[in-house]
Amino acid sequence: MAKHQFQTEVGQLLQLMTHSLYSNKEIFIRELVSNASDAIDKLNYLKLTDETIKAALPEDWAGQVTITFDEADKSLTIIDNGIGMNEDDLIASIGTIAKSGTKSFVEAMTGDAKKDSNLIGQFGVGFYSVFMVASHVDVISKKAGEEVAYKWSSDGTGDFDLSPCTKESSGTVIYIKLKDEEAEEFASKERIKNIVGKYSNHIAYPIYISYKEEVTETLSEEDEKAGKEAKKTIEDRNEKINEATALWMQPKSKLKDEEYNAFYKSISHDSQDPMATIHTKAEGVNEYTTLFYIPAVAPMDMYRADYQPGVKLYVKRVFITDSEKELLPTYLRFVRGIIDSEDLPLNVSREILQENRVMANIKQASVKKVLNEIKKMSKDEEKYALFIEQYNRALKEGAYQDFTNKEAILELIRFKSSKTEAGKMTSLKA
Repeated sequence: MAKHQFQTEVGQLLQLMTHSLYSNKEIFIRELVSNASDAIDKLNYLKLTDETIKAALPEDWAGQVTITFDEADKSLTIIDNGIGMNEDDLIASIGTIAKSGTKSFVEAMTGDAKKDSNLIGQFGVGFYSVFMVASHVDVISKKAGEEVAYKWSSDGTGDFDLSPCTKESSGTVIYIKLKDEEAEEFASKERIKNIVGKYSNHIAYPIYISYKEEVTETLSEEDEKAGKEAKKTIEDRNEKINEATALWMQPKSKLKDEEYNAFYKSISHDSQDPMATIHTKAEGVNEYTTLFYIPAVAPMDMYRADYQPGVKLYVKRVFITDSEKELLPTYLRFVRGIIDSEDLPLNVSREILQENRVMANIKQASVKKVLNEIKKMSKDEEKYALFIEQYNRALKEGAYQDFTNKEAILELIRFKSSKTEAGKMTSLKA
């Protein structure tokens, strides 16, 4: 077993989370389930594009997340059958934080626990939220296509242990030993179901809660009259607790605002409803579906050079990437959502994306849809003032970046003027 020191920033982050976000502790389940879904996305993609990985998986492999709890042990376990991690991945993903994630997180902290909990996902530090409720955590993981599994263990203080172990199949098991004061709340079937329903209902893979239940035998009338005592047995239960559907593929007419908003929160790590929702299904030469959201508040990293793109690309419901900055122009980097194409190849590379005519058409049409939605919003002066407060600067970038849509963008930008009342802004057409 090898002992490793946490990167300095991780220690600072753990202290911050424990002391600053204590009123919104439930988000650790949201973060770990989101990570599990991402891991399954990655393996699902490799299964379709990598023959070696496909051969190593059971023929009936299907991604799923399982949550178990043990009231007596005061523990919670989250299991996925996704891509898994090897030794290097565990050190890189959990022992360190890439780039300046912690520094940015700290700088963005507001002191409002609810708002600050949204930052966790934005800065890629979601795993560490588990230490708000855990006295000890074990992560057992085996990477797809590799023979050796590894166990990562820590109490969330200064260091962690890492050693080889055995695990039959690929994926990750996170065993969470709950703090005494947290056990009653989180080692609870109803509480777990409530949190998953709130944050993760439309994650594309089934989430099961596995537990033991005492079952009392049903006696016949004769046995009851004879005074026979009903036997009690302990049985295993495995209950699906989320919808597990690609929400964007459902007809708009069947979806409620509450469902759209819940899905937005699950992909954006935001606790507020979006300012606008734009759901489009295109048929004809190119077939694709887009579901875009405009957040009520601009993403914290929007004006950083290393901002995280907010749009995920799927091909026929198979996740491809969430790190491609060319899916929408940079001035629309605040948009969150999904693009799902029926026509792109599964093994699409970054180079193909940049040169592919199908993708160019989707991008062009998507920009027009977003700009049209913003134009609609501009007709409501009060609502548009909120939009301008958050995104006016980004639109100004668009005026010199996007020649094709320049006139449309200029109509949407607002400017300060000596002709308007204090605090009011005007358009070029006013």
